[in-house]
Amino acid sequence: MRTSLCELLEIEHPIVGFTPSEHVAAAISRAGGLGVLGCVRFNDPEELDAVLGWMDANTGGRPYGVDVVMPAKVPTEGAAVDLDKMIPPGHKDFVDQTLLKLGVPPLPDDSAERDGVLGWLHSVARQHVEVALAHPARLIANALGSPPPDVIERAHERGMRVAALAGKAKHARSHVASGVDIIVAQGYEAGGHTGEIASMVLVPEIVDAVGPQVPVLAAGGIGCGRQVAAALALGAVGVWMGSAWLTTEEYALTAAAPAMREALLAATSSDTVRSRIYSGKPARLLKNRWTQAWAEPDAPEPLPMPLQNILVSDAHRRLMRSGQPDVVPMPVGQIVGRMNDVRSVADVIDTLLREADEALDRLGKLR
Repeated sequence: MRTSLCELLEIEHPIVGFTPSEHVAAAISRAGGLGVLGCVRFNDPEELDAVLGWMDANTGGRPYGVDVVMPAKVPTEGAAVDLDKMIPPGHKDFVDQTLLKLGVPPLPDDSAERDGVLGWLHSVARQHVEVALAHPARLIANALGSPPPDVIERAHERGMRVAALAGKAKHARSHVASGVDIIVAQGYEAGGHTGEIASMVLVPEIVDAVGPQVPVLAAGGIGCGRQVAAALALGAVGVWMGSAWLTTEEYALTAAAPAMREALLAATSSDTVRSRIYSGKPARLLKNRWTQAWAEPDAPEPLPMPLQNILVSDAHRRLMRSGQPDVVPMPVGQIVGRMNDVRSVADVIDTLLREADEALDRLGKLR
């Protein structure tokens, strides 16, 4: 199964996989897709540089990409300690009391650096870009709008393609006007940051709006080959997938806690909620006792990005390490109901391709 995306990115299959795990990203690329490494978890650019060096050595010469978070509107810049002063005491008290009610123990070392806290800042994202530009990444994607013009220009100078996520057709048109090469039409069903329009409606709208100018990838609600075939039928030239990799064998090599995996394997497609409590912007999360606490009448309103992420960063670490499956703070899409077993990345991609071929063959016989 080949589309114009394969030629553009020099990949075998029109499958792009976003993941915070370098092990998953490398495995996707080795299997013929394009693995895209999420950079927001890196506070230290030197750590990101080392991880991309590992990617260079472990992708078998296949292309890969990086994903940065560059908010269009930045409430402030500075160190985490400066931003802490902008967080209302009442919000901090609410988080502390909620963790106490949920029976979540403190961290073994409360002085440890908070993973990914500064990665939400525009200034740190720019450092991520500088690191990525020094490596042979094929794609740089921004999860929160068009990258700044100078970032797009410098990426193009190095032969890199630029992608941006869009939840509305007008966003896609704006991205194209800014010089973005690939549009990711991400529907409401997706995990993490997502808009309000479902993929079945959104993908053809964006294809009609910008498809003749740039390739469009479909994202949100894609977890099997039939959904890949549906994305192609809607006019997309490939798919962008994130949630499907969370229960792979390779993901466990980076960060997968047993409680998180247990929660994901047990969840149904109804067990997610769209909320601003994770980062300050609407994101789809696994629904559990932690998300329910924020939905209670006495809960404060989430803060804007990046303050909300800084507020809950230590709480997220405590929740992940608690060993309690019913409190893990995990972004995941509605396809979580299909994520019922642990498989290798290669097996996931093989299954996607086989199912998509079967679906396309069946549809071809209807004519």
